[in-house]
Amino acid sequence: MACIIYCNKFHSVLKNSVQVGSARFFSLNRMLSDKVIIEKISNVLAPILEDARLELVEIEFKPIGKRWLLRIYIEKEGGLTIADCVYVSRELSRILDVEDVIEYAYTLEVSSPGLTRPLKKMEDFARHKGKTCRIITQEAVAGKNEFRGEITDVSSDKVEIKEKIDIITIPICAIKKAHLEFEL
Repeated sequence: MACIIYCNKFHSVLKNSVQVGSARFFSLNRMLSDKVIIEKISNVLAPILEDARLELVEIEFKPIGKRWLLRIYIEKEGGLTIADCVYVSRELSRILDVEDVIEYAYTLEVSSPGLTRPLKKMEDFARHKGKTCRIITQEAVAGKNEFRGEITDVSSDKVEIKEKIDIITIPICAIKKAHLEFEL
């Protein structure tokens, strides 16, 4: 079940940005500090998720129009509920308000990663062994950069997938992006 909880936050005007017509441009310093913001959010989020036995899948933090979007993807063994999303949204929002980690207007969304969840860590591949995934590599592996197949084996440095005919071994260091594929 996919669930999304929205929470709007109104803070000071966007700093380190310039408005030109309808476009807003951000300084490189701002973008670098956004990585720091994500790290701080991750640190604040860790005990909240641990208490609820939830796992962080991904944090997105990006400008959307005149506001920023903070999107938290979480999951739980046995399935995520709307109550889980509400709990994380309320707790995280409360702490972010007190600690003022984000200095400008943003929208908070807490959601499951959905049926086509990203595969970012070795544990993700191992947990979804036997399921179909799509992998895009940074460099060619076996003469191509895109693969779709069933995850058959996972080790510390490689993932093995079974395509229609071949079994392909892909080094973890070569993976640029991977996600589960929706199957009917």
